[in-house]
Amino acid sequence: MKIAHAEVLVTSPGRNFVTLKLVTEDGLVGYGDGTLNGRELAVVAYLEEHVLPLLTGRNAHAIEDTWQYLYRGAYWRRGPVTMAAIAAVDVALWDLKAKAAGMPLYELLGGESRRGALAYGHASGNDLPQLFDSIREHLDLGYRAVRIQTGVPGLGQIYGVAGGDGDRYDYEPARRSAVALEEVWDTRAYLRHVPTVFEAVRHEFGPELPLLHDGHHRMTPNQAAALGRALEPYDLFWLEDCTPAENPEALRRVRSQTTTPLAVGEVFNSVFDYQTLITEQLIDYVRSAVTHTGGITALRKIMDFAAVYQIRSGFHGPTDISPVGMAAALHLDIALHNFGIQEYMRHSPATLEVFRTSYTFVDGLLHPGSTPGLGVEVDEQASRAFPYSPAYLPVNRLTDGTVHDW
Repeated sequence: MKIAHAEVLVTSPGRNFVTLKLVTEDGLVGYGDGTLNGRELAVVAYLEEHVLPLLTGRNAHAIEDTWQYLYRGAYWRRGPVTMAAIAAVDVALWDLKAKAAGMPLYELLGGESRRGALAYGHASGNDLPQLFDSIREHLDLGYRAVRIQTGVPGLGQIYGVAGGDGDRYDYEPARRSAVALEEVWDTRAYLRHVPTVFEAVRHEFGPELPLLHDGHHRMTPNQAAALGRALEPYDLFWLEDCTPAENPEALRRVRSQTTTPLAVGEVFNSVFDYQTLITEQLIDYVRSAVTHTGGITALRKIMDFAAVYQIRSGFHGPTDISPVGMAAALHLDIALHNFGIQEYMRHSPATLEVFRTSYTFVDGLLHPGSTPGLGVEVDEQASRAFPYSPAYLPVNRLTDGTVHDW
């Protein structure tokens, strides 16, 4: 089964998405997600100028060989642009292989390990009443776990928190503009406020509801450790990205000071980012996305490595991952033994006009469905109604103007 044609599709039905389309000589079509939020066109150029010319005539069944060829053959390895491009190819090849076999992809990954994948949604608000309303909305939608993000008194709009303008945060937290907007941040104010929020949420919603929180890399190791300890009475499912994790020493410090579970890796793109964190058991959950970590082939290997150390998955799944990337994650979720939880932000109606999906969300659980392949098809005619336009996530600054992590 040889690849006869390859092209990159760019569309923006609420968000910008990069999709690789592969067509075999016998007419099978496979799709892969190469979206890199705010740097989408860099991946487009990488694919069109450097990868697509290498694909025509290749054996579409040779997924491992193609992955190694694209990773090792370029000499320049890793990095988000390279790994997103490789992921797009890898996922499209898995889609083709499963379609050729007439099976949903998870069957080729070992079959079902569970009935469905527990999902969490994003509840947020500028104040407690808004937050409580958002939590109730998510519970009404069927979620059994929620991420809690909140405004901080004295600060303005904060990334991860829905604004009061009626716009859906999860459809497009990036803003359409030529340059990124800037937000103001105060870590000490945040650290004082967040434990009071979780105390109020537990009082209102009880001890059973799994609660998650994302620190967006904004804390030093000591600050992260202090927050982890302060949140222990509220039994978090996890504290995510509490401090930049590129330096494993930072997680050693946090790990030694708190028993709050830690999730890390949203910005990682290689097993080498995780190596020390996994072998020293400094984290509890792997947060990578299939789309940004070299595809199904690479992320499956990371999770097999993590399983030896009782570390579970918590794959990145916001709406800047296209439905193609979400479906790829779900097939892994269903097949992996060491699945933990799946982030799930619902795509906009416009996005679902372009990407026709077969995955389901019922009683808090996601399932990729039984359609052969990934279970996602792209309506190219519909996609042309949504041309690309620049959009960027905000830049974070401290109150004195210093650029800060987030």
